[in-house]
Amino acid sequence: MDARTALEAERRETLARLATLTGDFAAIVEASEGSNADDEHDPEGSTIAFERSQVDALVRQARAHLEEVDAALARISGGTYGTCERCGRPIAAGRLEARPTARRCIECAGR
Repeated sequence: MDARTALEAERRETLARLATLTGDFAAIVEASEGSNADDEHDPEGSTIAFERSQVDALVRQARAHLEEVDAALARISGGTYGTCERCGRPIAAGRLEARPTARRCIECAGR
């Protein structure tokens, strides 16, 4: 599978995950609206605020990943995909296979 095809598939998967997480977040918020429950002191387990915070973090993470995928697709279109943004040398094929959104070669990423 070529890089563009792999990235486009990853983009679709990320959009689907983001839609699910956004729905989960909305459901948590909706469930807590109008409730006068003191979830911060509930001995029965995790709080609604904690759950909301976790889902929010996952939403932000998915959005950031989507930006990385889009940037990699733009590099493909621009002819710079696979070239380290720091040193200008080629990024190893194994690195791109493992992390298709890589912007830097292993050496520069380790600095």
